[in-house]
Amino acid sequence: MDDPYNHIKKQIISDIQEHGVHIAYVDTDGYTPRFGYSIGLYKEFNHPELIIIGLPPESIGVIINEVKSEIEKGTIYIEGVRYTGFLSGYPIQFVRVSPSYYQDYVGFAGWYNDSSFDFPLLQVVWPDKEHHFPWDDDFNPRLKFQQPLLDRNEDFKFLEERNLGVYTTSDVLEGALIRFVYHNADGDWQFHSSNKPNLEQARLVCLNELVKLDPSLNEIYYLNYGEWAERSTAGSEWKVYAAE
Repeated sequence: MDDPYNHIKKQIISDIQEHGVHIAYVDTDGYTPRFGYSIGLYKEFNHPELIIIGLPPESIGVIINEVKSEIEKGTIYIEGVRYTGFLSGYPIQFVRVSPSYYQDYVGFAGWYNDSSFDFPLLQVVWPDKEHHFPWDDDFNPRLKFQQPLLDRNEDFKFLEERNLGVYTTSDVLEGALIRFVYHNADGDWQFHSSNKPNLEQARLVCLNELVKLDPSLNEIYYLNYGEWAERSTAGSEWKVYAAE
């Protein structure tokens, strides 16, 4: 069977041979933010790969290529330091990405690095217009989910507040397996054990409460507006369906 990603893999190899790095872009789907990441920095320069979330492709390309040029000169970028000269008028910082996020974001980097996620990855973090970073108290709250930080919140990957009210039924709260998840077009979430839930048992709870009950819900945090997912058992893979 032909590999549907063969043309992408050939382009990755070609770009790395010619430029020392390939930059993969993933556009926003209206819910999850756009992002881009490097492939090749680890194998070619023994430097962590990079990922940037929330900036337009042209800015992502400029930053990664500039960092690559500096790496070629022997520079090594580390966490907790403000670097200037990459984003016009603004500093950037780096944080080390938790491996639990690798499969969610940098799949082709895993393929290139010997089909393994055993490599370091840094997130390039940008500030708001007032130069506040996401971990600062004064950071613009409207930008919070445009740039999720991948060094934390491994227990809760949803791009929502933990106390967001979501819909479920009392049987789920009593231990029934969540088998159907709906992200409605209006932004509401529903979590049910049946595709025909008993609405007399409907309950409104905090999203974080359900994720604590079943951490595997993090596997479908990315569901776009109007999409839904189902699984047959606790260990089976989620099947995702687009809006009808």
